[in-house]
Amino acid sequence: MGLSVIIVNYRSATYVVDCMRSALQFPSSQEFEWIVVDNDSRDNSYNIVMQEFPFVQWIQMGYNAGFARANNKAMQQAKADVYLLLNADTIVMNDAIGSCYNKFIQTNHVACGVQLLFADGRTQISGSFFMKGGINQLLPLPYWGSVLKAVAGMLHTKKPSIEVASAEERVEWISGAFLMVKKAAAEKAGMMDEDFFLYSEEIEWCSRLMKTGDLYIYGDIKMVHLMGEIIKDATSSNDKTYQNLFDKKGLQLIVSNHVRIRKQYGVAWFLFQLLNYTWAVPVFYICSFIDNLVHLKNPFKDFAKATALASNVAKVWGLSRLIVSDKPHFYKMF
Repeated sequence: MGLSVIIVNYRSATYVVDCMRSALQFPSSQEFEWIVVDNDSRDNSYNIVMQEFPFVQWIQMGYNAGFARANNKAMQQAKADVYLLLNADTIVMNDAIGSCYNKFIQTNHVACGVQLLFADGRTQISGSFFMKGGINQLLPLPYWGSVLKAVAGMLHTKKPSIEVASAEERVEWISGAFLMVKKAAAEKAGMMDEDFFLYSEEIEWCSRLMKTGDLYIYGDIKMVHLMGEIIKDATSSNDKTYQNLFDKKGLQLIVSNHVRIRKQYGVAWFLFQLLNYTWAVPVFYICSFIDNLVHLKNPFKDFAKATALASNVAKVWGLSRLIVSDKPHFYKMF
């Protein structure tokens, strides 16, 4: 088998089925190895998937292991020389998996992705370049992030993200929704870092993969990604983006981002990030009060969000000694 397709499941069996149906209508996908890793869903996921796709290799983790550990387990058992990490909430178009695989194996690229689309056809960010210290992770911060974005604009800073990729676009990291990797590169770079529960794990992994060779987005191959649907259901969060920093999903985002910065850029950049997040809390209180007052709204309207952000940042401070030490730890926040 040339390709092992790996899907991580956590109470998302209907998405897994829809994804596999969309792929297996194309003959090429019928030749691949299909692996579903279950993160202890404790529902009828196994029956739903296996009833329709009895050839699937089902791996039961026995606990909610998150993205990195589940994919690592599957890659360790996979038989193929190329892995595809595929989100369950994706829909295959025009034999995208087969086309990508056939193109990929004819190159010396070590990893690749495709152009991801929203359900309505709008393009999604599918790959990006790194910014020193990961400072673009500060942009979602209320008010303070807007200030930093304005400064970056005045300095004519190049945007790191690629929303519309050319036929072959070299990048430095690829979205984990569709990430194809050669086994040889994974063995050289090491597997995904199992300190991560969710978010940023593929970014950190790509920072090591790129040391073994080039990463590319194939913009002429397209896939639908229903971004955020599964995590929205799992966390009961109404926000499907990566901008919400105020609930348990937001806490996981903040922690994972800081862990990634520490691992990739070191202690100084980790502290720089955390100090910026800390400074953003009083900025949020003050600016939201003035902003709402000027617009004749309740000046305290956003204080609950500011307090939630303060709570999440305080929890990162509580983990800071552990993060700085870089000792193995499972950063699972929900």
